[in-house]
Amino acid sequence: MAISPQLPEFSRELAFQHKLDFPVLYDQHNEVARKFGLVFHLPDDLQNAYRSFGLDLAKYNGDASWELPIPGSFVIGRDGQVKYASADPDYTVRPEPDALIEAVKASSSLAAD
Repeated sequence: MAISPQLPEFSRELAFQHKLDFPVLYDQHNEVARKFGLVFHLPDDLQNAYRSFGLDLAKYNGDASWELPIPGSFVIGRDGQVKYASADPDYTVRPEPDALIEAVKASSSLAAD
């Protein structure tokens, strides 16, 4: 699943456009991301840059906070324990898909033990 501060109608549109086959949950006001310390406020210069590209976070997220979550990938076991975590303020730094697949497999094999 994915979790996003975008209003559900925008997430549905994005999921449709990219043919996502998993749910995109709504994190209203970044409440979940905030609990994990993964929220940052965009400074004025970045807000202006976003606006110049036609990206209005207030519209998409339904509030005027201009906050975003730090992108992250997490594998959480059936026991509620985090088995894998990766988060980086640089949105271009993401884990390799194979690393995530291995973490899911390892978590699944732990649950079978």
